[in-house]
Amino acid sequence: MEHRLFVIGKLFTTALALVIAYQAYRGYQRHHTQLLLYVAAGFALVGLGGLLEGVLFEILQVSIFEAGFVAALVTAAGMLSILYALYAPNP
Repeated sequence: MEHRLFVIGKLFTTALALVIAYQAYRGYQRHHTQLLLYVAAGFALVGLGGLLEGVLFEILQVSIFEAGFVAALVTAAGMLSILYALYAPNP
């Protein structure tokens, strides 16, 4: 049961991150502000990082260390994208 709750939590977190990414992308389309595109890409990467960990571990049978490491790299790339959008000068 604990494993199932963990999977549900990961899927819920991924879904929230992808909804935020979609809304940021819609904002980019409306306002043509490139920084919103970085926010959208960042949240998409953050959400997919968590999902990727589960896929690598459960389906591809990669070790939990390797799966967590890859997920951490993808999530960190997403956070860097969001951080760039927050601190970059507005063109």
